[in-house]
Amino acid sequence: MINTPAIIFSGGKSSRMGQDKALLPFSTYTTLGQYQYEKLSKLFTNVYLSIKEQKFDFACQTIIDIYEESSPLVALVSCFEALETENIFVLSVDAPLVDKEIIVPLYETSQLPNNQNKDAIIAKSPKGVQPLCGFYKRSILPLARAYLSNHKHKLTALLDEANTFYLPFDKETAFTNLNTMPQYQDLLFSQLNRT
Repeated sequence: MINTPAIIFSGGKSSRMGQDKALLPFSTYTTLGQYQYEKLSKLFTNVYLSIKEQKFDFACQTIIDIYEESSPLVALVSCFEALETENIFVLSVDAPLVDKEIIVPLYETSQLPNNQNKDAIIAKSPKGVQPLCGFYKRSILPLARAYLSNHKHKLTALLDEANTFYLPFDKETAFTNLNTMPQYQDLLFSQLNRT
């Protein structure tokens, strides 16, 4: 088990989906949020759902954003301010195919001596950087706060300016994001066909 807290970012507006994607059913679970929570609970000793307000009806640990704006950067700063920890693992609620085959190499890379001074260890897929799949260190917090105070919310820009190590992965499928209803339905259909 990994002792670093795992945070599932699930406070987004889901504007392209048309409804809260974290509350959509997935696999055998009532919500995508619960599916991700249960999955990560098999790898991490502590798992949290990062949210804007209480919305889940199952037993879970949550961290509520302390700023009004909605963005992954807001969630990142809120998580570090809520938890007394040097490191967190971040995963987007809408990336249900990210599993231990991705997470374990990221964790092992974060533990290497030459990466101890890094601010973040982030997955990079063939299509680009995956800022919501990686390990962040508290050392990134001052820069993240500066970005927030300047209303700069792009995590990719933050990571480019920070001391970041990008771990490449050769498969894009694992990083599939469910941003629209057709994407969600396509993934449900493909999951059904595998069973």
